[in-house]
Amino acid sequence: MKNIRTKQTPCFRRWSRKGWAAFASLHRHVTIGVLAVTMSILLLATQHASAHDADTAAVLKTLRIDEVGISGSQSAPTRNVQSQTPLFDRKAQAAAPVQTLESALRLAPSVDIRERGGKGMQADIFIRGGSFDQTMVLLNGIDFTDARTGHQSHSLPVDIDCISAVDLLDGVPGVGAFAGAVNIRTAPLKLTYLRFEGAGGQHGYAYANLSGAVTSGRFSLLAAGSYRRSDGYRHNTEFANYNAFVRATYEAPRAGFFDLQAGYQNRTFGSNGFYAAYNPDQWEATSTALASLRWLKQAGRFSFGASASYRKNFDRYDWTRGTAMNRHNTDNVGARLWADYDWRAGTTSLGGDYAFNHIYSTNLGEALSRPHGRYTHAKARSTGNLWLRHAKQWRRFDLAASAGISLTPYGTSALWSLSGGYTPAAGLHLGIGAFQSMRLPTFTDLYYTSPAQINNLDLTPESAVTYLFDTGYMKNSWRLSLQTYYRAGRDIIDWVWREDMGDKWHSEQTSRLDTYGIELSGGYTVADGFLRRVTLSYGYITTDRNSDIIAKGAMDYMRHKAALAVEVHFLRRMSLALTASVYDRNGSYTHYPVPGDPSLSEVRDYEPYFLLDGRLQWEKGICRLYVDATNITDSRYCDLGGIPLPGAWVTAGVALTIGR
Repeated sequence: MKNIRTKQTPCFRRWSRKGWAAFASLHRHVTIGVLAVTMSILLLATQHASAHDADTAAVLKTLRIDEVGISGSQSAPTRNVQSQTPLFDRKAQAAAPVQTLESALRLAPSVDIRERGGKGMQADIFIRGGSFDQTMVLLNGIDFTDARTGHQSHSLPVDIDCISAVDLLDGVPGVGAFAGAVNIRTAPLKLTYLRFEGAGGQHGYAYANLSGAVTSGRFSLLAAGSYRRSDGYRHNTEFANYNAFVRATYEAPRAGFFDLQAGYQNRTFGSNGFYAAYNPDQWEATSTALASLRWLKQAGRFSFGASASYRKNFDRYDWTRGTAMNRHNTDNVGARLWADYDWRAGTTSLGGDYAFNHIYSTNLGEALSRPHGRYTHAKARSTGNLWLRHAKQWRRFDLAASAGISLTPYGTSALWSLSGGYTPAAGLHLGIGAFQSMRLPTFTDLYYTSPAQINNLDLTPESAVTYLFDTGYMKNSWRLSLQTYYRAGRDIIDWVWREDMGDKWHSEQTSRLDTYGIELSGGYTVADGFLRRVTLSYGYITTDRNSDIIAKGAMDYMRHKAALAVEVHFLRRMSLALTASVYDRNGSYTHYPVPGDPSLSEVRDYEPYFLLDGRLQWEKGICRLYVDATNITDSRYCDLGGIPLPGAWVTAGVALTIGR
């Protein structure tokens, strides 16, 4: 950077050329002259969606800068998406009562978090009425979705203090993001720091986290490790979770920008009713290792990028604790290569990716002629995608279109996307788009058989076309947004109840599923005063299915969802944050009144419920003390199959942060 004449140098330091830098997502060269009072960096983004970067420092005073050149050569491979919606922002929600990724996403109108246990130990992410298998999960733009089952996809070794933002992406090129993709972005709290956090509370809850970062010139390193455990809030719901994560970036003067991340997670948890509601003695253990390396290089009008990734997952499921029933060993390998060219007509991108999925299992895949250790089945498959995209900005308009092909074991499929936007006034944007997406059957869809389920080897990819309209307005401390969408899904895969097959669930794709939704959100945020933040959001979904069948998952969508968050500061160093939310789920489930006895059951509709969470916090210097209370009203509720979730749960903790 050139000379910067400002008293707020520490704030501007966050605009450096790091992997999480504010302008890294723009993928172009930006020249800045004068930044006006309270102008948000968000308004400079080339994407029309409000892709709020949690690490973008707000400019609170007029800064005079001698034309600083900021390059977007470090853009993530997610820049080819057509629409981007913020789900979580670390800076905006720093005082919110959130301890896990799941609790952070629960309030977003686009997301339906369906938990089976406490503190996010086992949870699924549903996007806009889709299933957990229809959600792609990215970590810093790298696809780590599990090919066996969506239950494992967001088992990522990252704690909430390392997550700077979470975005919902539409129009991701290739196979996998049927309902959308969730991109989890990590970044250090400060350029250089060391942080410790410890917490404890009811139900034998304990949490310890050690994290830190080092930044020196063109090199940066973020590392974190944590342990979380609980005795459980009811019989057989105890858990233990270990996380370790590291991310290193380096910008070589000639070779380009390198971004390395790696992590490991180990979890064990009691699974009372998790996968069969009448069985209280289930148990599960998983371990996940992942790594990726990304390279980016800008050469004149050209930009080049490549990435490689690997994810290893072990899963042990016991029908009765201590007696292994299912064991799975999966490997997911990915590689991506792309190039961009900036010219008078816009930016043209050409790219491709390759994915290899393999599983060893005791019951998923094709039978082996000779066992591989404890595994008797295995299966492998490969997929590839090629895409061409062009984007153009002209005055107040922006247009983008992409076309591509996907090569899978099921043949070749064409995929496309279109989007356009218009900015009639400062802070106001209108956008429209259409995206085609598809998803391959998971190994569980194809091969899983149990006393209550029958597999189906004849499944083929499901597909959809989504139409989206969005508008957003930002002015000073206020923001408003509206999104409405319609997704026409075909050949939808689900578990269907079949009386002609012995009253069992059968894996099928016999129907179409059309989904319509609307999302509203608004907020007020200021840096000083008593009332610091107020946000209000609402989401509505309805569906239409062409066949009268009993499906296990597709019709259990979140019909209504409303959330209110308020944050106040008082007595100089105290703050109180409250979140109130109302949920109304469509569908029904089977209730078993006697644990362990499947012969007695009744069908119940999901009931609406209300949740109130709060955090009282005191902060001075390097020390922060807090008390969290979740489900303060002690509501009785469930997200999945009648599995009771925790009542009121109080924890307290301390966080010490040393650095600059």
